[in-house]
Amino acid sequence: MPAYTHHHDDTEPAFVICPSCVGLPMYVRDVEPHWSMARIDFTYECADCGAEVRRTIVKPEVRH
Repeated sequence: MPAYTHHHDDTEPAFVICPSCVGLPMYVRDVEPHWSMARIDFTYECADCGAEVRRTIVKPEVRH
């Protein structure tokens, strides 16, 4: 494996559970990257009830 390959573990949550339906997974409706790519806002929507949840993923600090 090349030495320059970076592994990203926590770039997106595996799935989000709907708070209204309690148990149904939600799908990603919209992705809004910040201009510096330091954070990405995900908007999830429930296919059953239409509830929306917003989650922000922050880029981890680079360690050398």
